Amino acid sequence: MSTPTLTAGRRRIPLVPTVALLFGAVYCLLPVAWVLVASTKSGSELFSTFTFLPGSGFAGNVADLSAYRDGVYWTWMANSAFYAGVGALLSTAVSAVSGYALAVYRFRRKETVFNILLAGVLMPPVILAVPQYLLLAEADMTDSYLSVLLPAVLTPYGVYLARVYAAAAVPADVIEAGRMDGGGEWRIFRTIALPMMLPGLVTVFLFQFVAVWNNFLLPYIMLGDDEKFPVTLGLYTLLQQGANTPALYTLVITGALLAIVPLIALFLVIQRFWSLDLLSGAVKS
Repeated sequence: MSTPTLTAGRRRIPLVPTVALLFGAVYCLLPVAWVLVASTKSGSELFSTFTFLPGSGFAGNVADLSAYRDGVYWTWMANSAFYAGVGALLSTAVSAVSGYALAVYRFRRKETVFNILLAGVLMPPVILAVPQYLLLAEADMTDSYLSVLLPAVLTPYGVYLARVYAAAAVPADVIEAGRMDGGGEWRIFRTIALPMMLPGLVTVFLFQFVAVWNNFLLPYIMLGDDEKFPVTLGLYTLLQQGANTPALYTLVITGALLAIVPLIALFLVIQRFWSLDLLSGAVKS
């Protein structure tokens, strides 16, 4: 007679984590839902209608945003795509080489280097922003595209992820077999290890792309010419001007919504790549 009671009790246990996850999802998605709805409202509707009641001004908002200062918003978007795309590619390449070296090769002070790397992972980027500015100022490279791009090339977290994934995905026997066949170290890395590390490197690329795309403090410190601003800093300047010109608030909200679209598209493309990679791995095995 106690069996149904125990079964019912076991079924009730998952309710707690389920409710917690639902609460977390609502907490994270509610601001996105607000931006989505608010971007459809005209300037007059934004402050006079119910918060989650859609408006009729989305097309007009996009047109106004595109016309603002001869389309400077799309210049900001292009700058963000450049900073994030090139920075993520270079960072992934550096992380791949560095992580592979830390995982495969044996050298003195290897653990010391790895511990320093872990310390870099734990250090908040805000602490490094001012020293990076001072270093680039000495090189007369501030207020340039490189001042935002170069600090994004080396990321301790990317190297850490690449090292962990290389240690798990690249068997030592395969490396030794490549050496016995006469392959050089660079050729072994490029033709054997790199394809095995590819899923992990895709993850590094995604994390770094999102981090650079959302970065605000570093461009805020480095850049003075608003033609070089990324979209985050450009929208901030619009928001600051909105204190005197409330009509700009609709442009900021619409711009924030459009700035999310590339990240969603990138995630969907990479998610498809992960699925294809897992499927091909299963077929090969």
